Amino acid sequence: MNAILEGREVWFVTGSQGLYGPEVLDQVADGSKRIVAWLDEAGLPLPVVWKPTLTSKDAIHSLVLEANRDPNCVGLIAWMHTFSPAKMWIAGLDALQKPLLHLHTQVNVELPWDTIDMDFMNLNQAAHGDREFASIETRLGVARKTVVGHATDPAATAQVATWMRAAAARADARTGVLVRFGDNMRNVAVTEGDKVEAELVWGTSVTYYGVNDLVAAVDAVPDSEAEWLAGQYEELYQVVPELRRGGERHASLVYGAKQEIGLRSFLEPLGATAFTTNFEDLGGLRQLPGLAVQRLMASGYGFGAEGDWKTALLVRAAKVMGEGLPGGASLMEDYTYHLTPGEERILGAHMLEVCPTLSSVQPKLEIHPLGIGNREDPVRLVFNTDPGPAVVVAMTDIRDRFRLTANTVTVVPPDAPMPNLPVGSAVWVPDPDFATSAACWLAAGAAHHTVMSTAVGAEAFEDYARMAGTEFALITRGTTAREFAKELAWNQAYYRLARGL
Repeated sequence: MNAILEGREVWFVTGSQGLYGPEVLDQVADGSKRIVAWLDEAGLPLPVVWKPTLTSKDAIHSLVLEANRDPNCVGLIAWMHTFSPAKMWIAGLDALQKPLLHLHTQVNVELPWDTIDMDFMNLNQAAHGDREFASIETRLGVARKTVVGHATDPAATAQVATWMRAAAARADARTGVLVRFGDNMRNVAVTEGDKVEAELVWGTSVTYYGVNDLVAAVDAVPDSEAEWLAGQYEELYQVVPELRRGGERHASLVYGAKQEIGLRSFLEPLGATAFTTNFEDLGGLRQLPGLAVQRLMASGYGFGAEGDWKTALLVRAAKVMGEGLPGGASLMEDYTYHLTPGEERILGAHMLEVCPTLSSVQPKLEIHPLGIGNREDPVRLVFNTDPGPAVVVAMTDIRDRFRLTANTVTVVPPDAPMPNLPVGSAVWVPDPDFATSAACWLAAGAAHHTVMSTAVGAEAFEDYARMAGTEFALITRGTTAREFAKELAWNQAYYRLARGL
């Protein structure tokens, strides 16, 4: 896929008023340009585009409508350099359809104690203007992120960067297409959900194609193309001898390459950004797609197993938010536990489909039997996830809304080699501890399928949820089961009331 963030931008809008006269407004424009320059110097993931100072209701409303129409603009950063009377922002904020970040900052870092006068005070009164602006944001119920700090402060710019990534994911989802090859796994609750509501909330169209439509695309791949791609695999991965050219099972690797080429040829013309498969619905596929799915995820596609389109949406969002950062994102599943007291661990994996971006070590490319699906042995990449901080996030449909449940975790090396587990896997220690984490996860009704991200943390997913107006529940250091249960109860009441009677 093309670079995910390419062409995206954020607009910087500054509020003031005509009361101060043209000389002051020139200084306001100069100050806001300095803020934009500092933000760009911080190495943010998206360019910040300066816009002329807004001093009237009509100018504000016109700029918002322009931002709504511009496909490259993923959000607005707003700052009140001086005092901007908030009533003139009502129409614009009411019409805004893009994410908003309220940057509470000022041009100067230190006060000029020995020279400060009322002219300086009138020009540099963001402490005044931003409070006026925030009051109307709150009264109108405008969802936004507030960042406080100077534009040269790394703590502040890190928050801006995270919001930018979430805004890019939001824009991506609003035009996204998700392809379901077949239906979801029979009798499973968490892979179900309201696809119409999902398009309203997240923006992505969740579509259906018969699995044999994919089979036709796979079967149409010329042998020569598949052989060429199989040769690329031999250069990229530690391919076991039986799969290499001349090996007794090389044909299985060639078929895995056909699956990858067939999937790409099917998804690309549709503009699809995510997809699902289901081992219960394989039609004429000779293998459950393993290697092909791993490779497509590594190039940016979202994926959900067993028809789990909600997790596919999350994986795609994580791919967009993590673009260009160290680490990766993947479908994950809490599979089993290590329950030695004081040393509790969670072992996560899936049948085949874990993304190799979670590992910096060259994966092995192997072939092994799969006890379900009733097909030929599938090829797959085998690796362990790199140690370090991560987050696992699940999306659940809880009837009247979607809930994102997140848990901050630390990925650790396995206590011992796992030579008989031929899949990509991760071992992690959840925050704040295993028992609290599991109890809270279960209380939230969170799914067993998740996205694991080692590139972006919980803050990015929280920003993403806020932009969609949906619930976010975080299990992290300091979380207690008692307080988490209260939060879920409060959320239940809030989101019911927020939807109206």
